[in-house]
Amino acid sequence: MAGAGGTLAYAVVHSDPPDVYAAVDVDTLQRVLALQVVAATPGALVPAAHRDVIRVALLDEQWGTAVSRWIEVTGTAVDVYDGGLEVWTADRFSEPELAGLELRLQPLFADG
Repeated sequence: MAGAGGTLAYAVVHSDPPDVYAAVDVDTLQRVLALQVVAATPGALVPAAHRDVIRVALLDEQWGTAVSRWIEVTGTAVDVYDGGLEVWTADRFSEPELAGLELRLQPLFADG
């Protein structure tokens, strides 16, 4: 679970400025991208033939299809990462003696 630490799937939408979205897994991330990025695009900016395909994909909850078609049409790059975004919470540092020991084992504390 993300609240207790762990990793998240995430995406970088290369807009100006770039946007970053994170979710508990890739399936949820695709839905987030579909609803927060694709559906937020003004319809007038998407050619009619493509707009209809994207709308159908959204209505059919085919999130991946909607996102990939949107990428093709807009030319906006989206990098998707399946995990690897580590979630840090204060409870991961709750035992000061362990944190101190862990700190002393870091490369900065090695003299050689």
